[in-house]
Amino acid sequence: MNCLTTIITPQIEKIHSGKVRESFRIDENTRMIVATDRISSFDKVLDTPIPGKGAVLNKLAAYWFKETKDIIENHFVEVIDPNISLVREATPIRVEMIVRGYMTGSAWRSYQQGKRTVSGVQIPDGMKKNQAFDEPIVTPTTKEESDREISAKELVEEGWVSAEIYKAMEKTSLKLFKHGQAVLKERGIILVDTKYEFGLIDNKLVLIDEIHTPDSSRFWSAENYETEPDNAEQLDKEYVRSYLLKHKKDGAYPNTLPNDVVQETTRRYRDIYGMITGEVLPEIDNNTRSRVHANLVRHKLIKDGFVAIIMGSPSDLDHCNKMKDIMEQYDIMVDLRVVSAHKNGENLGQVIKEYNNSIEPAAIIAVAGRSNGLGGALAANVTVPVINCPPFKDKTDQMVNINSSLMMPSNTPAVTVVDPKNAAMAALRTLNLPRLKTRFEEEINEMKSELKAADKRVRGR
Repeated sequence: MNCLTTIITPQIEKIHSGKVRESFRIDENTRMIVATDRISSFDKVLDTPIPGKGAVLNKLAAYWFKETKDIIENHFVEVIDPNISLVREATPIRVEMIVRGYMTGSAWRSYQQGKRTVSGVQIPDGMKKNQAFDEPIVTPTTKEESDREISAKELVEEGWVSAEIYKAMEKTSLKLFKHGQAVLKERGIILVDTKYEFGLIDNKLVLIDEIHTPDSSRFWSAENYETEPDNAEQLDKEYVRSYLLKHKKDGAYPNTLPNDVVQETTRRYRDIYGMITGEVLPEIDNNTRSRVHANLVRHKLIKDGFVAIIMGSPSDLDHCNKMKDIMEQYDIMVDLRVVSAHKNGENLGQVIKEYNNSIEPAAIIAVAGRSNGLGGALAANVTVPVINCPPFKDKTDQMVNINSSLMMPSNTPAVTVVDPKNAAMAALRTLNLPRLKTRFEEEINEMKSELKAADKRVRGR
């Protein structure tokens, strides 16, 4: 089954790749957030993705952003794909505000070992597993490579946030939590604990990231909790945590999940979405990447294809621009790069990885003349078409050096086109885009009509 584990494109700048979400800059005021199907637990991203998980997170967060906008403004703008939202650019506050309504999870595990404080909050003796606190408590952590428990006083002293802003974050977090509990109670769900993240837009505090999702929150079945409080049915990511804890070996958690756990996790994510929103998510399809590509194009965030022109030296820029000018007339993005196979070939690996995994159709034009190792190195390693178009200075240069572009090693399928216009048009054709095929057909028919008319003129008929 298709999973969206990442989005790679040279057309949008990637700002950040987190455990689950990826951020791209659209403009100075807008960011694109991609909720992937990756799953993390105990500060580690597992190798096994969960089909449909990203869509649940993205659409559920959008639901709650709309539901809570009267409590606090947020950065949400719109959903443009089941896995993708546009948001307003905010300056993040590197603190997670964790609100706990019940003694469970990591707090309970620490409590069993004798610990009686969490992030500076005192926990009374005599509590039982899954027991409700008299009032929800706020236990912040820092957002670092490994999240760290920290008290409100230490957050201010260490400069993570001002005392005034922290107070507003704490007050708002408790409001959001109590509102979430009230809404979910009507649906037979207990909001056990959760985390909130905040940022600043024009110096105003806003809610960012996600809210009340199975990744950020713990949910229990209210009915089940009433009868089995010690073993309440989990409706969230705790199911995966429990599997990892059960199969921990030599101090290490597994990196992968078996198929039955994957399927059950997908079911749980989809079920909690339906329980909260009252909606049924469409069935997971096998064309996730194609769907994402189509939606990014539809919202004019990317062109439907791109051609990378990779030159061995910046002295070849004029030659490359001749091809770039032609391709841009067809509304195709051109990615100009300078990478020498001989002088900084170590950079080719990242280039190859990017183009092999790009979300959109792509082609590469390699621009290197004498001793053309660039075209061969690319063609042997990329999954997209490669066209050599050497920047010959004159006919003598062409006669002497053409062989290095024509004679590629075995399993190195690069073609060579000497004329830059023909190279550009060949690259466009390899993209095999329907709109370009239609346009090429029109141009071919126009050319034929012009020749037919010219024939009549020459013959005098």
